[in-house]
Amino acid sequence: MIIRLLLAMGISYLLGSIPFGLLVAKSVKGVDIRNYGSGNIGATNAYRVMGLGMGVLVALLDIGKGFLGITVARGFFPEEPFLILLVGVMAIVGHNWSLFLKFTGGRGVATSVGVLISLAPGAILVVFIVWALIVAITKYVSLGSIIGAGLIPIMIFLFNNPTVYVIFGLLICIFVIYGHKPNIKRLLSGTENKITQSKVKKKD
Repeated sequence: MIIRLLLAMGISYLLGSIPFGLLVAKSVKGVDIRNYGSGNIGATNAYRVMGLGMGVLVALLDIGKGFLGITVARGFFPEEPFLILLVGVMAIVGHNWSLFLKFTGGRGVATSVGVLISLAPGAILVVFIVWALIVAITKYVSLGSIIGAGLIPIMIFLFNNPTVYVIFGLLICIFVIYGHKPNIKRLLSGTENKITQSKVKKKD
């Protein structure tokens, strides 16, 4: 059991570690996305650097990592909800602290969405609507992501999902908000980048 768990966690972590934003930017633009915009490898910065189409592609790929993480977990432990969640978390850990990026990475939002879509789709639909409204009104993706993360465990609970899913949602909330610490500082200081930024400057 322990060997199977470690193997499943390792596979999920490696899937999460794939830096799609970096790979797509190098393939399409021939640039290191970490040197532009916010310096993040996620979909928002991919949008700033490469445009809407590539931003959506990176978002879908990062969501896919979380979805595949849960798929791997269910393949190893189809009747063990707690172990499924534990393995799923490792995809998010991989995205945030990628083996291929010297244990740095993104904020974990899209990968968390991929994990949760396969566990609590109704709750995530509500969170997505709230996220979209906040981004549309404020133009701050980070603010929408932070507030959305805070809503995740609440909505999972309100949708009468298992308690272990609520706990998992709380863990994801902590991961995402912790990963947004630099964004929180910029939001408080009024220097956070907006989604409508038209000119991408090289990161200082």
